[in-house]
Amino acid sequence: MERLAGRIILVWGARRAALAVLAGAFGALALPPVGFFAALFVSFTILVWLLDGVSGNPDNSYSRGLRGAFLTGWLFGFGYFVAGLWWLGNALLVEGDEFAWALPLAILGLPAVLAIFYGLAAMLAKFLWSDGAGRIAALSAAFGLVEWLRSVVATGFPWNAIGYGAMPMPLMMQSAHVIGLFGVTTLAVFVFASPALIGTRRGALPGLAVAALLFVAHIGYGAYVLLLPETPQDNAKPVSVRLVQPVIDQAAKLENSDRAAIFEKHLSLSALPPRPDEKRPDVIVWPETSVPFILTENPDALLRIADLLEEGQVLIAGAVRSEEQGAGAAPRFYNSVYVIDDKGQIIAASDKVHLTPFGEYVPYEDVLRRFGVENLVNLPGGFSAAADRSLLPLPNGVKLYPLICYEIIFPDEMTPVLAQAGAILNVTNDAWFGYSPGPYQHLLQARVRAVENALPVIRNANSGISAVIDSKGRIISGLDFNVEGIVDSTLTLEPVPKRHSYPLNLNFWLILATVMGCAAISRLGFIIAKN
Repeated sequence: MERLAGRIILVWGARRAALAVLAGAFGALALPPVGFFAALFVSFTILVWLLDGVSGNPDNSYSRGLRGAFLTGWLFGFGYFVAGLWWLGNALLVEGDEFAWALPLAILGLPAVLAIFYGLAAMLAKFLWSDGAGRIAALSAAFGLVEWLRSVVATGFPWNAIGYGAMPMPLMMQSAHVIGLFGVTTLAVFVFASPALIGTRRGALPGLAVAALLFVAHIGYGAYVLLLPETPQDNAKPVSVRLVQPVIDQAAKLENSDRAAIFEKHLSLSALPPRPDEKRPDVIVWPETSVPFILTENPDALLRIADLLEEGQVLIAGAVRSEEQGAGAAPRFYNSVYVIDDKGQIIAASDKVHLTPFGEYVPYEDVLRRFGVENLVNLPGGFSAAADRSLLPLPNGVKLYPLICYEIIFPDEMTPVLAQAGAILNVTNDAWFGYSPGPYQHLLQARVRAVENALPVIRNANSGISAVIDSKGRIISGLDFNVEGIVDSTLTLEPVPKRHSYPLNLNFWLILATVMGCAAISRLGFIIAKN
C-alpha cells in the first residue's frame, strides 16, 4: 500500500488528470443499479493520495496548492457525475429533432458544473490539510458541506449525493433517520477515505479505529432498528392501495392524437379485479401527469372516472391544472395531483412547489430563450410553482404528503405539515430517462426519504419503478421498470402518527462542526510542527 500510495502521490500531468477522472467514475459503481458501495473506498483513497501530491506547502506555495486541489477535486467530480448522470441525455432524445443539439450539455455540461462543488470540497479540505487522520476529517467535512450546498444553490440538485453510496440497502439506511442524508455523507466520506492512512502510515491507527467504529455503528444500528417489532397505534387504519403503472412511451404522451387511448389505458388497468388474496383497493393511484388533458375542462372524463370507482373509493391522479388569469392574460399551468371521489368530484388537489429547471421552466427565461433554450415540456410560459404544499386527505381521515417527481430527492422539502401526514405520496414519470440507471437512483432516494421521516412512501411512476415502501425503506410491493400492470398492497396508516423524529439538520451541523473542528486542530498542530 505504501508503494502504491507513493506512486499515486507522485503521478503528474495528464496521467494525474486521467486518474482523478477514473477514480470518480469508479465511485459511481456505488450508485444504483449496481450498488457496489465498496467502490467508494477505492475512489476516496485515491483522491486523498492525489491531494497529498498537490503542492501545498504553507510557507511558499499555499495558493498554488489550493488551485491544484480544486482541479483535482473537479476532475474527480467530473468523472463521478458523468458516470452517474449520463442517462439525463435520454430526456433530450424523446424529441431529438428539437433538443439533440443540447445532448453534450446534458451528458458533459451538467457534470462539469456539478463537479465545481467537488472542486470546492477538495480546495476547502486542502485548506485544512495535515499529515495524518486530520486530513481525512478535513475531506469528510468539506464533502458534507458542499453536498448540502448542492441541495440549495440555484434551486438545488442533490441527486447522487455521496451518502447514497453508503445506503444501498435498508440495513445501511437507518442512520439517515438520526442524522439525515448529509450527516451520513459527512461520516461516510471519512470511512471511505480512511484506507488512505494505510498507505501513508501517519495517524493510521486512530483514524482507522474511528472509521471502523463508524462503520460498525452504521451497520449495527441498522440491524437493531430492523429487528424492532412494529407497534402501530390503536387508531391505525388499513388502507388498500392500487398503483397503476401504464408504461406510456414518453413520445406518445406528447402526441395529441394518442391522448384518448392513454386515458382509456389508465381506466382499464384501474378496473382490473384484485387478486384472490387482496381486498378491493380503497385508493387507486395514477402517475405524474397521467391525465393527458386539462381534466377540469373535460367533464366527460370525470364521469368516466366516477363510473370506474366504486362507493368509497378515490382516485389520486397526476394532472396538469390550469388557472385563468383574466381577460387577455395567458393561463397559468401547474403540475398537480388530484384526489377524485366516486362521484367524479375533485375533492382535493396539490401543486408542485419545486419545479425542474429546463424541464418545467426556463431559468433566466428572457435571456436564454434568445439562444433557443426551451422547456422539455411544451406549455406556454412553462409551469408555475405553487406557493405551498397541500396535504391530500383520504376518506378514512389519513392524509398524504404529496411530492411530485424529483421533489422527493430534496430532504428539505419536508415542511412542518408533514407531522399531520400518515404517508408520503410520490408520483413521477421516469419514462423520460429510458431504461437506464436514472429510475433506480430515483427510487433509492425515495426509500431514504421514507427512513429519514419514518413514514411509508407510496410511489407511482409511469414506466416504473412503482413501489410501496415502508418507513424503514423496505419495498413491500412494486413493479420493476417497463413492466406494465398494477400492484395492490395494504398499508396500516395512522391518521396522526406519533413517531419519534430527530432534528436532522441540527444533528448534521453538529457532526459537521465536530469533524471540521478536529481537522482544524490537526491542521494547527501540523503547522506548529512544521515551524
